[in-house]
Amino acid sequence: RIATRKPAAYLVNRMYMLGVPFYVDERTIVPRSFIGEILMEHFGDDSPLQLADPSRVRRVLDLCTGSGCLAVLAALAFPDATVDAVDLSADALEVARRNVAEHGLDDRIRLLRGDLFEAVGGERYDLIITNPPYVDAEGMAGLPRECLHEPSIAFDGGDDGLDIVRRILDGAKDHLTPDGGLLCEIGRGRDVLGDAYPNLPLLWLDTEDSDGEVFWIPAEAL
Repeated sequence: RIATRKPAAYLVNRMYMLGVPFYVDERTIVPRSFIGEILMEHFGDDSPLQLADPSRVRRVLDLCTGSGCLAVLAALAFPDATVDAVDLSADALEVARRNVAEHGLDDRIRLLRGDLFEAVGGERYDLIITNPPYVDAEGMAGLPRECLHEPSIAFDGGDDGLDIVRRILDGAKDHLTPDGGLLCEIGRGRDVLGDAYPNLPLLWLDTEDSDGEVFWIPAEAL
């Protein structure tokens, strides 16, 4: 670990999100999304989100699922929902398949390989969640040594970090129910995203460890 800076999660093949254990290895990025906390704690009577009642969430789409951690957390947070989890990487989906099985959720989580919405055809969802690649060119050039052990495809968001985010925003409206919404992590790209979409009414959400790195937007605003 000292010599190679290999992430500890890869050494022990284990990572925890909100106390929930997940298997990880070099085939997928180390789970570290802030969306997990939002899924588990920010829905309910006092939620500013349109989907305040978790029981109304019946179908969830997790784009860029990686290890499947957010898909699993979504299934735990919304017990009446089924989840479609999409990734372009066959290797990552193998890891996700193991995590889905370990949590006994094979009957509620469907793993799909494909390029974002292409994998789901004309399906619509109450909630779309995504922690897509959003690191810009400058950030890619200065990644910590630990991150160099992880799949670069999971980080690289293009010159300004928005290559994948733009595609998700542009396509989400065709895959959300009328009362649904999109929950997306963007990292440090809040200002860049605001400049690119100045008229988009994004609601920025804070978590215990983040400030304005995740946004929510209802289907009607898209």
